Amino acid sequence: MKLQERDRAVNWHPYTQMKTADNVIPITRGKGVYLYDDRGNKYIDAVSSWWVTLHGHAHPYIAKKVSEQLNTLEQVIFAGFTHEPAIQLSENLLNLLPTNQHKVFYSDNGSTAVEVALKMCIQFAHNQGQKKSKMLAFKNAYHGDTFGAMSVSGRSLWTKPFGEMLFEVIFIDTPTSENLESLKNQILNHGDDIAGFIFEPLVQGAAGMLMYDAEDLDELMKFCREQKILMIQDEVFTGFGRTGRLFAANYLLEKPDIMCFSKGLTGGTMPMGITTCSNEIYNAFLSDEKYMTLFHGHSFTANPLACTAALASMELLLNDETQQNIKRISQQHFQFSKILEQNSQVENVRQIGTILAWEIKNNEQTSYFNEIGKLLYNKFLKRGIIMRPLGNVMYLVPPYCITANELDLVYTNILEVLSSL
Repeated sequence: MKLQERDRAVNWHPYTQMKTADNVIPITRGKGVYLYDDRGNKYIDAVSSWWVTLHGHAHPYIAKKVSEQLNTLEQVIFAGFTHEPAIQLSENLLNLLPTNQHKVFYSDNGSTAVEVALKMCIQFAHNQGQKKSKMLAFKNAYHGDTFGAMSVSGRSLWTKPFGEMLFEVIFIDTPTSENLESLKNQILNHGDDIAGFIFEPLVQGAAGMLMYDAEDLDELMKFCREQKILMIQDEVFTGFGRTGRLFAANYLLEKPDIMCFSKGLTGGTMPMGITTCSNEIYNAFLSDEKYMTLFHGHSFTANPLACTAALASMELLLNDETQQNIKRISQQHFQFSKILEQNSQVENVRQIGTILAWEIKNNEQTSYFNEIGKLLYNKFLKRGIIMRPLGNVMYLVPPYCITANELDLVYTNILEVLSSL
């Protein structure tokens, strides 16, 4: 029996209507920017396999480090115990973050990193006898698929079946110089009832790579600080070089109280989530009373293998070659964006760092359910390129190992597909 048939018999795939879905493509191996299927076809992974693969597939250095760790310690309960990879990873990461980030809490993925952040934020108020029950978030936000993360994500057809089970959130527009005063007034209208503000900095990824300015976010963050509203910066997507700098935080003057990380954290090698926080947050949980504990945990919290993969990935990220690659990709994207802007099929071209996005003009409404997305996806697959349009929004988020020639090849195919529409 073929792998496709065996898969369909037993597996349920994410974000997939299984009744109408095409057959999945069995991938047998990966190397660098390429994935190879069971028929020997190779594909350029232009979306880093859902934005996680920083340095390419099956990177030998990460594999070597994980293999060594596998023969030393593969797992240990992180309640009452610790280990070198977790300590070293926390130290290394905190050294790169805003100076007010002092503590690290480990979890399993981006959604759970957000869940931890929300619980920290809400219990921070509770532990101090304050009744703050609401969260502030942006419209069109996406923070994950668990219930807390869904609650602070924009309401949509994705969340509709669970609508009555999601907690109340105050949704506001992303900031611009024109609407900042209006946003501030909206926040003031809720008085002291807002426990925290969660946001994707500079880029709303799943919403369609929607981008906004650092200066306006800084102004909004400064206002929230004045109102004593805790801030959660969700860098699950934007972290680890995607915006052209190590973190979106490096574009900002204001500092969040809590930060969330996943995706590129381990270089795409294995699942891991991290939530960092300030000493002010951490100290609010220190007490002789056990009920003030942060009661949250995962069986694989701070898994030694994942910590080792993250350490290796971070080492690769910080080396000169990778940093030069990020600058080169950003510059190539910028140059190609100017070509796209002249294309009659395209509108709303935007770019920051290694993220390039644009929209295809068609008669359907701009949304995830725009049918042109599937058409485009299949057109690029036939050309040996993996792109996963968000409806009529197309984007590139390549691994940092992609060469200039490989990226130019992707650009050429994009222009050819556009001309065929």
